[in-house]
Amino acid sequence: MPVLDIHTDPVHNRTVFTFAGAPAGVQAAALALADVAVTLIDLRHHDGVHPRVGAIDVVPFVPIAGSTIDDCVALARAFGAAFARRHQVPVFLYEAAATTAGRRRLEAIRRGGLTALTERMETPDWRPDFGPAQPHPSAGVTVTGARVPLIAYNVNLTSGRLDIAKDIARILRESSGGMPCVKAIGLPSGDHNLVQVSMNLTDFRVTSMRTVFDAVAREAAVRGVAVAGSELVGLVPAAALTDDDAAHLRIVGYDGSQILERRLASRA
Repeated sequence: MPVLDIHTDPVHNRTVFTFAGAPAGVQAAALALADVAVTLIDLRHHDGVHPRVGAIDVVPFVPIAGSTIDDCVALARAFGAAFARRHQVPVFLYEAAATTAGRRRLEAIRRGGLTALTERMETPDWRPDFGPAQPHPSAGVTVTGARVPLIAYNVNLTSGRLDIAKDIARILRESSGGMPCVKAIGLPSGDHNLVQVSMNLTDFRVTSMRTVFDAVAREAAVRGVAVAGSELVGLVPAAALTDDDAAHLRIVGYDGSQILERRLASRA
C-alpha cells in the first residue's frame, strides 16, 4: 500500500496520512492505521488548536484513477461498520456517504467539539451511523465518508492577533456569505508573532488557491498585516497548482513533489 504523504503539525497536534491503492487494500490499511491510533491516542490528554472529535477524527475516501464516488461511499460505510464493531467507537458518515442532510458537512458534526456532539448524540437525530450511542472514553467518535479531492491550505499572517485571522476567515468562508467552496477558520500558530487562516477548498475549480491567497492578503493589508507565507497540508491535484502559482502563493517548502499525480507516479 503506497503511503503518498504524512503531514504532522505539533501545534494542531494532528497528523494527516495520505495513501492510495485498490479498494480492498485501502480499506484494510485504514483499519490497520485506526487500530493503532485508537490504542495510542487518548483524547482526555490531547491538546491542539485544530478542531477534532476523535482520536481517529476523519477518514475520507477520495476517488482517483478511474474509481467513482459510489465506490468510495461503499468503502466508507464498510470501514465505518468494521471499525465501530472492532473498537466500540461511534462512527458518523459525512459528505456523499451521509445518511441525513444535517450531517453531510464535517463542520456540522464537529460543531462545538466533542462535548457538544456528545449532548447532541442523546437525541434521535444524532444517533451515530455505526457503534454505540456514547463516545468512546479515550477515542471519542470517528467521522468517515466519501468526497472529491479537497485542498487543505493555510496562510500565515505577520501578527499575533488571533482576532484578525478569525475575522478574515469569517469574511472568506462560504457559510458566512464569502467565497463558494471555501471553509476557513482562524488559528494560532507555533510562533506568537504569527496567526493562521486555515482553509479547506472543497472545489478548486470554483475557487482557486490563488484566489483565496489574494483575498487573504488583501484583507490582511486593510488591517495593517502582511502575509508571511502559506503551506499545504497533504497533496494537491496538478490542475490546482502550477509552479507559477506556488511562487505567487509563497508556499513554504514547495518543490513540486506535493503534486498528487507526481507522488502517485513515484510510488508506482
